[in-house]
Amino acid sequence: MAVNSNHKENEEGLSDPGVRFQSYLHGGTSSLLSTLPTLIVFPIYKTVFRQQIHNTPVRLAVGQLYKEGPLKLYRGVAPPLLMRTLNGTLLFGLQDTLLYQLSPSSQNVIPMSALAGFGAGVVEAVVFTPFERVQNVLQNGQNDHHLPTLKSILVRLKTQGVALGYYRAFLPITARNSLGSALYFGLKGPMCAFVARQGLSPFTSSFISGTLTSMAISLTLYPLSVLVANMQTQVGGEMKGVLACWRMLWKSRQQSVALLYRGGLLVILRSCITWGITTAIYDRQVKHSG
Repeated sequence: MAVNSNHKENEEGLSDPGVRFQSYLHGGTSSLLSTLPTLIVFPIYKTVFRQQIHNTPVRLAVGQLYKEGPLKLYRGVAPPLLMRTLNGTLLFGLQDTLLYQLSPSSQNVIPMSALAGFGAGVVEAVVFTPFERVQNVLQNGQNDHHLPTLKSILVRLKTQGVALGYYRAFLPITARNSLGSALYFGLKGPMCAFVARQGLSPFTSSFISGTLTSMAISLTLYPLSVLVANMQTQVGGEMKGVLACWRMLWKSRQQSVALLYRGGLLVILRSCITWGITTAIYDRQVKHSG
């Protein structure tokens, strides 16, 4: 991460609250600019979602979406678009703020970056779990008839209570987001430095480092994403706990890791496009504002 690799050079400026604010601004801007790729790859994301929920091959998942038609293809796209912008603002800005609080003297930057990322991921889970809950309910085609609109979903979730409504699957989301953010901020800087030594431009190095880091994280934590998707699509009925849901999921996948990772290759493609671009834009903004 450029803001971390240049930590020592900007040590005095880091105490300026204006510099802290710039991290939030750069994070939000980079994520906002990546919303176009999010729109482009949303059908891919929805295909992965169907594979996660129904355990179907990609051909059948695409067939389901094709049969439903183009109008329903982008049902549920609003929450991830809003989340992308707000997520980048919070994640990059808060991580940078926590990093300065943890390591103002620029000592042990890499482990402190990971620790700050972990803290930012926890806050991210608290803020965005309701967004993800609504998004997953919207994307489940089985909810189309009895929950046809966003308003109907919001009203229904409100009646479920906080834990079973908007904050369903909060624990696995917190584990996924905190570990993912810790790995991202801990690995991205060293990865970018390694790629840059191959003679590539700074923008290309940032893009590749963000892509490779995100791919590794996505594949490592993919089972948690599958668990979250399966827990959050249901509204009403018997709500089982995390361990019970995991046992049901593992059994439904015939205790096969290959079936559990169904759709994982598409997650790699999505990570390449979204986080690669976001990382490159963010690092470029930091470099030019430094």
